Amino acid sequence: MTRVRRLTVLGAAAALAGSLVAVPAAAGSTAPAPPAAADRDRGTTTPEKTPVAVGHGGAVSSVDPDASAAGISVLRKGGNAVDAAVATAAALGVTEPYSAGIGGGGYFVSYDARTRTVRTLDGRETAPRSAGKDLFLEHGTPIPFDDAVTSGLSVGTPGTAATWDTALRKWGSRSLRQVLRPAQRLAADGFTVDRTFRQQTADNEARFRDFPATARLYLPGGQLPVVGSTMTNPDLARTYRELATKGAGALYDGALARDIVRTVRKPPVRAGSPRTIRPGDLTTGDLRAYRVLSQAPTRTGYRGLDVYGMAPSSSGGTGVAEALNILERSDLSRLSEKQYLHRYIEAARIAFADRGRWVGDPAQEEVPTKGLTSQRFADARACLIRDDKALTSPLAPGDPRHPERCGTGGRAAPTTYEGENTTHLTVADKWGNVVAYTLTIEQTGGSGIVVPHRGFLLNNELTDFSFAPAGASVHDPNLPGPGKRPRSSMSPTIVLRHGRPVVALGSPGGATIITTVLQTLVNHLDRGMPLVDAIAAPRASQRNAARTELEPGLWNSPVRGQLEAIGHAFKENPEIGAATGVQRLPDGRWLAAAEKVRRGGGSARVVHRS
Repeated sequence: MTRVRRLTVLGAAAALAGSLVAVPAAAGSTAPAPPAAADRDRGTTTPEKTPVAVGHGGAVSSVDPDASAAGISVLRKGGNAVDAAVATAAALGVTEPYSAGIGGGGYFVSYDARTRTVRTLDGRETAPRSAGKDLFLEHGTPIPFDDAVTSGLSVGTPGTAATWDTALRKWGSRSLRQVLRPAQRLAADGFTVDRTFRQQTADNEARFRDFPATARLYLPGGQLPVVGSTMTNPDLARTYRELATKGAGALYDGALARDIVRTVRKPPVRAGSPRTIRPGDLTTGDLRAYRVLSQAPTRTGYRGLDVYGMAPSSSGGTGVAEALNILERSDLSRLSEKQYLHRYIEAARIAFADRGRWVGDPAQEEVPTKGLTSQRFADARACLIRDDKALTSPLAPGDPRHPERCGTGGRAAPTTYEGENTTHLTVADKWGNVVAYTLTIEQTGGSGIVVPHRGFLLNNELTDFSFAPAGASVHDPNLPGPGKRPRSSMSPTIVLRHGRPVVALGSPGGATIITTVLQTLVNHLDRGMPLVDAIAAPRASQRNAARTELEPGLWNSPVRGQLEAIGHAFKENPEIGAATGVQRLPDGRWLAAAEKVRRGGGSARVVHRS
């Protein structure tokens, strides 16, 4: 059960002012005892929350100060970037539980300084082996999207714990037990509730109340958590301890696995709930069969740099690469803001048109990754862009297998909805290793279902599948299938020059992740913005839709009218993405950068400031 305790008046005022204050658990708390004092990072009792930090010894950037502090503590004790990334992710499972955690999955991109190579792990969730194309159909009709989200039907086999274990075994220098200590302590001792956490809880309050285990954890005493109070999660602390003792395999075979399957197959709904909660068909066999995939990254050249990303089942690597290749022939540094935004929007529109037709799980679909990331295909598509007139969506896809100048073919496939409350972290160490890691439980709060007595939410990742084909003449590579991984937009990205890191970044935001990463890269590499300003700049997101989404900074700008004059249509989006990144400076120091405002601002930290 969660314990929430009010801070002193002084502490509450500090929290309301934006300072997060760590407070010990209340006397008599049922939380397990925290690790010994020797295991604590005494320098992070009151974590700093700042959007930019410069120094040496390594860097961590995430959305949350406690999570960034967890990663820094591992770096200070001699761990490498992989160790710190797992520690940061585990802490985010405590403080950002509506965005990520061991009930979900993600994509891990890592640069090895010794070999100067980039390698990736696909830790995406998988559908049950019983799933067919009709997973979300009843009587031949798609069920309502919200009904699918809040159900056992939407839960895929989680991949996060297996990703941590695989990354540490392959490339880490510390054990899972060691890197879980900061997060285990954080779950036991608690973190300070901020406005973002309270608002996200409020947004999910109605459905959280329908699941007793979820309500006990996130609605303590039947109420929304109070800003400035301390929230503990002793059940998650115990679960982390079990993983630390037995290994990540405990989530896939054993009592914990059985608890997950039982929760999915018979969701624990409160008596009298009017909500229809459909059960899922996940089995212990599905969990035992789960595997993290080690695979080559996507790669494209851009302005003399090498841009590496995540290959399918994610569409992030192919989407970012294709759009950059389309923009390669334009000198964006010399263009006006109108011209630059026009070409950026059109490149994103085209990339999404091709993504919808071609990208799915490569284990079950023929995905032409090499063609999608080729300059030849991009050049054939770039000729569609006119400076005096915007393209119209939905735009039909091209064929990367047989590129034809300005060629399009067939009908456009729809851009499926993806939940926006993913999270991203970026880490570097003193040896020059870098990790960009995006992880998620999909929608804010995932399925809404906490595994009883285990302290974590289950994902609703399977709603990233298309529920039904767009039409008989449209091939959709993202329909459900047995053991299939739903397409993702997660775009952890690492950029190298002559084999050495230049910048690494990523973002949450569902399908807007691709455009956020693309625009941030262009802002930084082409428009000359410092990384923190490139992240903070107002965003536009075009995903082969009738209207491009604009944040207020662009919506209220004269450039909107200039773009509308050539045929662009827009709608306002108050917030797009929440990026983090690290940059290697010419003198060898690291710069960590995070959001200044979005999601309450991020937390960029370095081991030693300078």
